[in-house]
Amino acid sequence: VYLGASEPPSAPDTKLPAPCWATLPCKGAFGSTTSQMKRFAAALSVLGLASAFQRPVGRPARAISRRFMSDVTGEAVSSGSSSKKAGTAPSDGSGRVIGDYNLFDYGVWLQDPKIPLPQGVSATDAPQFFAVTDAMIETLERDGVVHIPGVLSAEWLEYLRACTMHQVENPHIWSFAGTASKLYDYIQRNVWQTNMGFARFFYHSPVGSVLSQLGRSETIRISTDLLMVNPNRGFKWHQDNQNGPIDFEDGIRFWITMDDTPKDYGAPVYLKGSHNNKVIDDMAVFVDVDSEGLEEYVDERLTFPIRAGDMLVWHPRCIHKIDGPKTGVWTQFRRVLGGTCAKDGAIYKDKRGSGGVFSDLGKHTLRHMQPLKSAFFPQIYPAPIPAEMEARRRGEVQRDIWDVPNKVGQLFGNMATKKFNSWFDVLGSTNEEETEVSRVAEEIEKDASAEQQTEIEHGLPRNPTSPFG
Repeated sequence: VYLGASEPPSAPDTKLPAPCWATLPCKGAFGSTTSQMKRFAAALSVLGLASAFQRPVGRPARAISRRFMSDVTGEAVSSGSSSKKAGTAPSDGSGRVIGDYNLFDYGVWLQDPKIPLPQGVSATDAPQFFAVTDAMIETLERDGVVHIPGVLSAEWLEYLRACTMHQVENPHIWSFAGTASKLYDYIQRNVWQTNMGFARFFYHSPVGSVLSQLGRSETIRISTDLLMVNPNRGFKWHQDNQNGPIDFEDGIRFWITMDDTPKDYGAPVYLKGSHNNKVIDDMAVFVDVDSEGLEEYVDERLTFPIRAGDMLVWHPRCIHKIDGPKTGVWTQFRRVLGGTCAKDGAIYKDKRGSGGVFSDLGKHTLRHMQPLKSAFFPQIYPAPIPAEMEARRRGEVQRDIWDVPNKVGQLFGNMATKKFNSWFDVLGSTNEEETEVSRVAEEIEKDASAEQQTEIEHGLPRNPTSPFG
């Protein structure tokens, strides 16, 4: 598959600028028709996969800056490069604290940083409890968002930062597309599945208790999580649709921050009460706040300059944004563990053929409209379930290498042009990128059928003619 030109080069050229060539075994998962191959090309293009096959010109094979470690620990680290003051941009003016990865940096196995739990916390302990007030619960239900200060103790904050440091120094293959996109220095979904340090955090920290109280739910399950380190741009007004395979009303969104918000930028801003709006489509990402029907929300804005150890919790439909610095260079760290948890009675919704598929790429056996009870969506409160913990430990909670391109291919078979543009509107991509992907989407849309929806409704195999199912 060659992306970015009318015909492929005569031979692979590693000096080609991204997007560049990439040859992958995709026939079995995507089929052999022209339209199916277009889906695959669009998937690679939007996810940034193709550019990751190219080693950046002028960069060594391994380019993660040791300065990251000095910022986390507060100690200078000698590795042949100059140290810098914690929390400030590199002297080269790039604003990037972590260098680029190449394909050979990524690990594929389960990871365990073996970082000790905070003092007094045992691996057999139930989750810790953090009391939430009635006023906080009422604020969330009224405004759609609430700030909970000081959820993490200093010990838990140190633990989470250490797990994050380990993850950035040892990138997992599941972060491949996100890091290649350059939206963040490091970004990975469902990090709890691949890194035992984050799984232990969810099993034993007070996070589950906070979400249980705020959601008025006796049980809490992880629907999806997302580790985000150092954004390289701001994010315009949007709603979150990567909530895992559940409806908006079954989920509760969260951010756990590891760093203070910069003084002049980076604070999340929410439209108060906008979770009650009736005009924004469930699968929309970008939101035009001047749209008809949002008039009652647009002038009431809530800004949260959150600090390290705080939690921000909101309704998935609540409209929000984060403004980056005017220079485009973030001058200090932004490390966040966020995601969506499922409340009591959550039902599994198969979201193949929609943007929601990216947060449901596991090889589980759940079918559309079944209760969301699976080791792939583990209970963390009031206590983890031993059988689900053991399944994760044995490596059974993983992704199917053939199912991932299949699901992503179906997404690009069904997704309308406006939804591609919705993504680019949030991320602020160039007009050239927008035009090219929109053109591909339009071509794909002409060939799309109702086959995928039939599969979902009847629980049929994803591709009965494919050896990969």
